[in-house]
Amino acid sequence: MESGKDRSGDNLPFDERSNEDSYFAAKEHELIEGMKADFQKIEAAQRAGQIVNCPKCAGKLEGYKFMDFALDRCESCEGIWLDKGELEGILRKAARGPLGAFFERYFAKDETGKMNQS
Repeated sequence: MESGKDRSGDNLPFDERSNEDSYFAAKEHELIEGMKADFQKIEAAQRAGQIVNCPKCAGKLEGYKFMDFALDRCESCEGIWLDKGELEGILRKAARGPLGAFFERYFAKDETGKMNQS
C-alpha cells in the first residue's frame, strides 16, 4: 500500500491514515445510533397518539366532525384526512337522500340498542 497525503501535502504512513478513518467511522456510528434512538422515540410517541402530524406538511392535526364522522384536519394546510372506511361511510350516507336521513333520525338505535327519542 502506498502512503497518502494529509491536507498540508505531507506524506502520511498508512497506519496514521487508518487510525483517522476508524476515528471518524466511530464518530459517524455514534451519530447514527443517536439519530436512530431519537427517531424511535418519535415513532413511539406518534403510535401512542401523543403527536399527530399532517402527512403533507407536518402541521398538527385536529379533530373535525362531518356527517357524524370524526375526521382529521390540518391546522396549517387545512387538508382533511380520513381513516379506513370513512370515505365509503360518507358516500353511503350522502347517497341515501333526505328520506334515509329522516328514517335514521327517528328510527335508528343508539349504542345501547334503544330507539332514539327525538
